[in-house]
Amino acid sequence: MADAQGDTWDVVVIGAGVAGLSSAMQLARRGLRVVVLERERIGNGSTGRAAGLLGQLRGTPEATRLLMDGLAIVRELEQRAGTEIFVQTGSVRVAASPERAREVVDLVAMGRAIDFEIEHIDNHELGNLLPYMKTEDVVDACHCPTDGHLQPAELAAAYVSVGREAGVEFRQHVPVDEIVVEHDRVRGVKCGQSTVSAPVVINASGPWSYRVAGYVDACLPTAAIGHHYLTTRPDDAHPVDRMSPAIRDRHNRIYARPESGGLIVGMYGTSAEVFDMSRLGSEFDMSAMKARRDDINVATLIHAAQQRFSWINERTPMTITTGIMTFTPDGKPLCGEIPGVAGLFHCSGFCGHGIVQSPLIGSIMADLIIDEQTEYDISVLEADRFFEMDGYVERAEIESRCFEMHAGYYGRVETGVSDAGDSDR
Repeated sequence: MADAQGDTWDVVVIGAGVAGLSSAMQLARRGLRVVVLERERIGNGSTGRAAGLLGQLRGTPEATRLLMDGLAIVRELEQRAGTEIFVQTGSVRVAASPERAREVVDLVAMGRAIDFEIEHIDNHELGNLLPYMKTEDVVDACHCPTDGHLQPAELAAAYVSVGREAGVEFRQHVPVDEIVVEHDRVRGVKCGQSTVSAPVVINASGPWSYRVAGYVDACLPTAAIGHHYLTTRPDDAHPVDRMSPAIRDRHNRIYARPESGGLIVGMYGTSAEVFDMSRLGSEFDMSAMKARRDDINVATLIHAAQQRFSWINERTPMTITTGIMTFTPDGKPLCGEIPGVAGLFHCSGFCGHGIVQSPLIGSIMADLIIDEQTEYDISVLEADRFFEMDGYVERAEIESRCFEMHAGYYGRVETGVSDAGDSDR
């Protein structure tokens, strides 16, 4: 609760998705007084629409370390909150062309170089792991047994539970209208007629982050891009074991994992809707978004899913989940300050990885705010890396670059070990 001097805190977090919740928890556990302000309900935005796949092996050892260390935080959260968050199903990546096979070879080589558990598997082994998946066209595949997925609702609830124990206050249905700045330093935020004071504000507003940054005339190069995935209903003819490995098939631009006896299949296609968040209105509720079955992106998703899972078609009983991702021009998040307003930190642009990156991102944000540095190499994540660069200032240019990144997220063929795996969901 607020102190005797009024509604004054050490840190105000704008946004109660997993990035904001994790940051709030970590800051509070290190002794700061933190309040989280959410325009809707906790975890109701992109967090509540996420598939949560966790593929630890990324394009560099440092990026891989971020996820491996984050998983250790999740394990601690599971113990403290008394709930299962990480489901260790393992994962496979399949290749159906020589070019994609080269990606698999490079990925296995990189993993082995850092002693990460990964191995090539043949079609017979692949078929045993995934009997409901088409395998006859696969020319190479690899298996990571320590991968799996995080359960978004359980993760968000654990952040709230542990954060509340550490003193975090959570306020729902409290939109922020203004960031208060004096002498180029943040002093708090305004919510309607009320002011919440703090020397540090974290903009963890997901798709709204660029608009929140705009309150202080800062340019945050993110775009709000629509995403769909389908979830099949349980089918005795095609049983999906809860512990079946997650699947990545970059040739067909899809990812998949088990869910409640059925199968989640999502896609990074060449087309997607770019949302102008200012047009959605103050009452917009992402959890109420519905996708039409005749939407071209839904039809494309079902067709792509059928290429790997031949039993899926437009008549298959399924639900379609749609939401909004926050993309950046290079597919990596924006974490830290941007020159112009001291004390305003951004934590956004996770490009569909917010669930799996949030455990360690929260710790990194606490490092940056309290210690002004972190032990991790975050040069590729710094919020100011596009600052005042040509082509990254105007909204139309930013949206175009983010759209191109989304379209190539699974589509481009990676060349070389240093790039392989960067675009995993």
